[in-house]
Amino acid sequence: MSATTATLALTDQSKATVRTAAYGAVSLLAAASDKPGKAAGAGTAALLSATGEIGHVLNAKSKDIHLTGKTVAALADHVLPALTAAATLLDAQNPAEATNFRTTILIAAEAAAATSRPGQPVVAEMTRKIAAALHTGN
Repeated sequence: MSATTATLALTDQSKATVRTAAYGAVSLLAAASDKPGKAAGAGTAALLSATGEIGHVLNAKSKDIHLTGKTVAALADHVLPALTAAATLLDAQNPAEATNFRTTILIAAEAAAATSRPGQPVVAEMTRKIAAALHTGN
């Protein structure tokens, strides 16, 4: 079976990691934004527009998204490793879906960041950290 036709065989825990990583990335950007509600809405809309098997994972209504922490730093401590873990897991199972996941997260980050005033350094830095977490180990 080629990488483009392989299916994902994710456990419930793996799906939870993927969802936590994706929605956590949007939450981080919203927390860093000067317009958190708009950033969260735009980022979430981008996640919900994902296609392929990743789209099905992200679109499932789930109570397994666990975003802990009351500060941006605490949230980042949880989400950034989850992004790396999700990307690594997907790379091992289906590189095409791993690329789809990374692209979806980066589009969501771009959509969330676009709601802030131009040149917001905190949003730009958070976007950079999210991108770096997605590409660790590649």
